[in-house]
Amino acid sequence: MLDCLIIGGGPAGLTAAIYLARYRRRVVVVDAGDSRAALIPESHNYPGFQGIAGPALLDRLRGQALRYGAELTHGTVTALTREHDGFIAGSGSATYRAHTVLMATGLIDKKPVTEGLGDGIVHGAIRFCPICDGYEATDKRIGVLGPFETAAHKALFMRTYSRDVRLFSTDRAEVPGVSKDLTAAGVTVAGIATRVDPSADGVSVTVEDGRTHVLDVLYPTLGCTVRSDLAAALGAACSDIGTLKVAPASTGCSAPATLSPTCISSASPRAMRRSRRPRSTTGSRETTDNRGCGGAFSTSPRSD
Repeated sequence: MLDCLIIGGGPAGLTAAIYLARYRRRVVVVDAGDSRAALIPESHNYPGFQGIAGPALLDRLRGQALRYGAELTHGTVTALTREHDGFIAGSGSATYRAHTVLMATGLIDKKPVTEGLGDGIVHGAIRFCPICDGYEATDKRIGVLGPFETAAHKALFMRTYSRDVRLFSTDRAEVPGVSKDLTAAGVTVAGIATRVDPSADGVSVTVEDGRTHVLDVLYPTLGCTVRSDLAAALGAACSDIGTLKVAPASTGCSAPATLSPTCISSASPRAMRRSRRPRSTTGSRETTDNRGCGGAFSTSPRSD
């Protein structure tokens, strides 16, 4: 019987594994190998590093977790059920029984359908999270692609970094009040996007009237799929976009519920012993809302 089964081996899941292993708990991480972090060419906002590629960061975290005794295995958990003293999870031919389950399954960004998308991501021409890397787009030609109102909020936020921000809509649902805000902030509403062409040194977006806009970076804001199905099937409460509502842990942790891995990491060994009971966790629901897909945005642009 495991003390904790962690589903998802991105930075959150691996950080939890490191702490739990150091608490001398029996921990297994089941990871499908598709962490969002693996798409990051180079991160500059991860504490302690001047710059580190997503895959390299994951390798370091895996090595640290293994060092302290966590077990890492490749697979996809497709079934999760309760039993009287914990949970039973199925991944391929493997079955895991655990007192607790920590789900760090994250989300999947919806991506524009275009050739060369992978190269555009690798070269940093297409990015998904301005909370993570908006700073690197400072004073560059920035595009935001998505449904008008959703894209507008991100475009206003991107004015924090550049005077040249262009919005490429995927629908015709222009909102007068929002359009006024965009004009006041100096955001260009470029039109309905019909084609996206990434390259090694930028990305081009063609709009309905045939004009092509050459950009340094494009942020799609097409929504995401929140991977919470496993937990929702067990009755865990979800928000309207599929993110899980997690009750604060009874470990003395005062962090917000959305930071449950941090709460676990700060628990004392005694609290961990007491916590061996089923708890609400995170694990897919599609949404075009981006509140869970890169953080909340303050839409006050810079004043230049």
